Amino acid sequence: MPLDFSRSLTGPERTEAGNAQLGYGLAFVAGATNAGAFLAVRQYTSHMTGLLSSMADAFALQQWPVAAAAFGGLLAFLAGASFSAMLVLYAIRRRLRSAFALPLLLEALLLITFGLLGARLATINGLFVPVTVMLLCFMMGLQNALISKISHAVIRTTHVTGMITDLGIEFGRALYWNRTRTHRDGPVRADRHRMRVLLRLIGSFFIGGVLGAIGFNRVGYIATVPLAALLIFFAFAPVMDDLARTRRRSEVPL
Repeated sequence: MPLDFSRSLTGPERTEAGNAQLGYGLAFVAGATNAGAFLAVRQYTSHMTGLLSSMADAFALQQWPVAAAAFGGLLAFLAGASFSAMLVLYAIRRRLRSAFALPLLLEALLLITFGLLGARLATINGLFVPVTVMLLCFMMGLQNALISKISHAVIRTTHVTGMITDLGIEFGRALYWNRTRTHRDGPVRADRHRMRVLLRLIGSFFIGGVLGAIGFNRVGYIATVPLAALLIFFAFAPVMDDLARTRRRSEVPL
């Protein structure tokens, strides 16, 4: 059932399989948003390593506008991650079933805003950068913090460098020659399940990037609306559960 699947992705009862499935979906959204947004704003908005390096280079070369723009993007990503954590903690403290769904619902609303008003927002400057860039960096921080918190920092959806590093470690373990099986620590074994998860995350990000770039190239900003619809589906069931519970409480006679 679609509602049961939505609950397995963003409901409070977490499983390793549910975390991985949510990770694949969010990696797809992140790849599509990141690649498509590059065509729109000429900047990768989830690549904080690149932004920080750009800021360092700009400082060294005294290119202050470039440094300020990178700083604005970093702050927006940081703000998104912080707001995601606060939103989840607020909802958990109030026993809401939608604690993990609310950040995705907010991301969906911001994606719709970007899709409908992106061209207009691109002409408005925020903190040293166009509002579009800040909006996208904020969304990527929001999403990455959520999946990191849900999976206890096991899964990332925008940090492909980390995914490939972890995959390389597992490949190294798989290729390691166990010359003797009598070593006191036992033979070296790769975590093949983790390898599959990492490969699927990287693949989801790549496929999302390809489709996002095609979508932005053909229809422009409005290509983000299907991505927003996907996020709304992920978040739908827990949010509706909370609304139904609130309605039942309001109908209880005093």
